[in-house]
Amino acid sequence: MTETTIVHLLRHGEVHNPAGVLYGRLPGYPLSANGKLMAEMVAKAVAGRDIVELWSSPMERAQQTAASSADLLNLEVKLDDRLIEAANVFEGLSMAGQSGVFRTPGQYRHFRNPFRPSWGEPYRDIVARMKSVVDDARKQARGHEALLVSHQLPIWVMRLAAEGRRLWHDPRRRQCALASLTSFTFENGRLISVGYSEPAGSLVKGNAVPGA
Repeated sequence: MTETTIVHLLRHGEVHNPAGVLYGRLPGYPLSANGKLMAEMVAKAVAGRDIVELWSSPMERAQQTAASSADLLNLEVKLDDRLIEAANVFEGLSMAGQSGVFRTPGQYRHFRNPFRPSWGEPYRDIVARMKSVVDDARKQARGHEALLVSHQLPIWVMRLAAEGRRLWHDPRRRQCALASLTSFTFENGRLISVGYSEPAGSLVKGNAVPGA
């Protein structure tokens, strides 16, 4: 018999970030009011699914996003460091405007190798930890579904790797909107498809800071 297991990677909702910085792993960046609505909308969208495992990045915004689904699914949120945002040397800095990193010559050294990338956690390292956590969640949810709350870059490079595409990319072209679901379907432990949906797409306003 065919045994189907689905692991959903959920990007957290919109963050309260009035200064428009790349917040990365910095503390003090919870969901905005709109972000909380996003989390609630996603929770309602997945409430009827066969989800038996709910895991989250330890970042506050991810935990808040997971909490909404935990209430409707009646599940405990399990924190896992492997789902955390990618490390980045530009944390706390603006990526745009006159004072943005692209207009600051002292920051140029960090752009020397976009294929690794030289400004943050290597793509291959991100894929390794994300693949590990997805595999563990798949085993725990065997024959059912798991929901894992993470961040844009980790989710996106995991998808690139799963689809056999190159890991280096243009951040502006990531298909991983706020509160979106990237879903990996396995049959008897073998990945057969990758899906994508935006349950809270109607609440997304413009472009978020890349990698947030």
